[in-house]
Amino acid sequence: MELGQSLEDYLEAAYRLSKNQDVRNIDIALLLGRSKPSVSVAVKELMEKGYAKKDSRGTIILTEKGRKMAENVYGRHLYYTKLLIAAGVDRERAEYEGCRMEHILSDDSHEKLKKFIGPL
Repeated sequence: MELGQSLEDYLEAAYRLSKNQDVRNIDIALLLGRSKPSVSVAVKELMEKGYAKKDSRGTIILTEKGRKMAENVYGRHLYYTKLLIAAGVDRERAEYEGCRMEHILSDDSHEKLKKFIGPL
């Protein structure tokens, strides 16, 4: 993917959190277990690349570009997690490894796997 694993993780975290709440740097830090300064640097980079912006209260808002990318990344994460669970991998390991797989496999390989395996 075009952002790299680390920034994709931050983008995905902002997306997941935004489904239920206003998102601030501290929320992402708590979800990912990262430091607030690390989150600040990542969010700034996401903003510079046009994936996010902040409102006057400091709430992180994904742009259309950011939301589309985050939905793609999160969808891949869910797909691989479900695939691993269906194969008998315990949930915690499947979650961890599904996250790794979402970043490693190309879009082309992902689409071919989905076509071969089908929806989960």
